[in-house]
Amino acid sequence: MRLVTASLTDRGGRQRNEDSLGDWSSERLYYCVLADGAGGHGGGDTASAIVVDSVLADLRYLTVGELPPTGQRLVSALAHANDNIVEEQTRGGAALKDMRSTAVVLAIDCEQRTAAWAHCGDSRLYCFRGGNVRVQTRDHSMVQEMVDARLLSPDAARHHPRRNVLLAALGERGDLHITGSSGTFSLLDRDAFLLCSDGLWEYVDETDMCEALHNAATPDAWLDALAAQVRATADANRDNQSAMAVWIVDAEDTQATILQTSRAP
Repeated sequence: MRLVTASLTDRGGRQRNEDSLGDWSSERLYYCVLADGAGGHGGGDTASAIVVDSVLADLRYLTVGELPPTGQRLVSALAHANDNIVEEQTRGGAALKDMRSTAVVLAIDCEQRTAAWAHCGDSRLYCFRGGNVRVQTRDHSMVQEMVDARLLSPDAARHHPRRNVLLAALGERGDLHITGSSGTFSLLDRDAFLLCSDGLWEYVDETDMCEALHNAATPDAWLDALAAQVRATADANRDNQSAMAVWIVDAEDTQATILQTSRAP
């Protein structure tokens, strides 16, 4: 089994990009993290960078007994990142005292052919299989609660005036809602993962994600198509948008090349 990956981040119409992303790999393991500094709070870019650095540092040193990585273990990594943000809030003074970040993390064990993930807030993970959405994380947000209660449709939630009201974000003290996958998820060739901030999924629905995936020859082309739709749909003051794509390919497929690119259009 091999992985083909790509990533993209864009500050949109904002003065600065408060999203952060990163990945790490060994012969057996692959980790990727995407974090979105919560809008309206100072130091969002600092908080998201702490998340990525902390989670990748934490997961790099998993012991043999902790393999394959599970959703529960990834929840622990995000909880540790939360502790680091809270500590920096104390040291950083007024400028950083309210910083927050959403986050989503994916771990893949190529030897065991398994994946696991965890998230906090409204940064999302999707898994596409056979042209359909196989997995979609559930946002920790007010509008998600309304969708679950059947007071709002998923499409209407994308444009609801309170869509950015979060019920959980890293940087909070006390009880924190972090959700992880149950155990591990068995992978098949041609599975495709998408990690993205709300600056992307608010403007691209799941049907369009699937169509763009069907038409894309590479993960880069897929992300380019999604980003183009955001630019065509959103207003000039659109939010930062970031995404990471991970494709599972047959190790015998000589046409598939390993790509690890990060672009800022």
